[in-house]
Amino acid sequence: MEGSGLTATRTLSYLLMLLMLAATSESARGQGTRVGFYSYTCPRAEFIVRSTVTAHFQSDPTIASGLLRMHFHDCFVNGCDASILIDGPTAEKTAPPNLNLRGYEVIDDAKAQLEAACPGIVSCADILALAARDSVVLTNGQSWPVPTGRRDGMVSLASDTANLPGFTESMDSQKQKFADKGLNTQDLVALLGAHTIGTSACQFFSYRIFNFTTTGNGADPALDPSFVPQLQALCPQNSDGTRRIGLDTGSADKFDVSFFANLRKGRGILESDQMLWTDATTKPFVQRFLGGKGPSGLNFYLEFGKSMVKMSNMDVKTGTQGQIRKVCSVIN
Repeated sequence: MEGSGLTATRTLSYLLMLLMLAATSESARGQGTRVGFYSYTCPRAEFIVRSTVTAHFQSDPTIASGLLRMHFHDCFVNGCDASILIDGPTAEKTAPPNLNLRGYEVIDDAKAQLEAACPGIVSCADILALAARDSVVLTNGQSWPVPTGRRDGMVSLASDTANLPGFTESMDSQKQKFADKGLNTQDLVALLGAHTIGTSACQFFSYRIFNFTTTGNGADPALDPSFVPQLQALCPQNSDGTRRIGLDTGSADKFDVSFFANLRKGRGILESDQMLWTDATTKPFVQRFLGGKGPSGLNFYLEFGKSMVKMSNMDVKTGTQGQIRKVCSVIN
């Protein structure tokens, strides 16, 4: 019975998402994207992407967080146009923030199958958006309807990646970067909640556990003091920094709200994540996501899907803009 209740809850949330999309359909049509864009031209498109992501996930569950992160990194640089996938000596994927991105082979696999089924129809940008959604579902998250109809960009420059929020960046700076993209503070908190799955290399946070201060144990005072020795053991000071640990301690392979619970405990791995709890403007949203079904709570799963829809429609190319790449890593 408990499982039936959970299913009913998720079905209701899905219906609410559909209503939300219907309410914003005029905006979506203006941008040229809509749910079911390929219904007639390539009706199996979403199934092909989903089955491809599932097959890779079964071999390597960590690929889910990689695909989710890749979509985010694509959208924040000149819009959601799959420019992150383009190869080249000065392309986006060569920029430092993108060097550890994973999942290119999944997108290539899905694209090859789609080209065989529906040549020249489905964009790489849409594959990325669908794969991100499917990755969340595979890690116990909730589905949402993905508007499609994006076209692929023809420019990819590492120099354009300055728009990506950094892990040491102030919260004010992060909020400004999100606002510049039409995303509000709640969107920021929800989207950073994607760190409920995935890992980080020690090199991106070791400064917080050894050299942050010159007093006490040298750790960032925002960290739970009892947590610091655990991190120091996992990431020794003299190591090369490539070892990876979960961003959501105790639940790094499951899409849930424990990421926010860890922030409340002072157990955010990245400095920018922990800022969500220490900043006065973002903390209330963390609390509301933790509140869940309470009177002042927010359903993280539902709000995450809504924020993903907003992000995935940022500066999209539609109509005659861009192209439909035959191979995602190469401009036609």
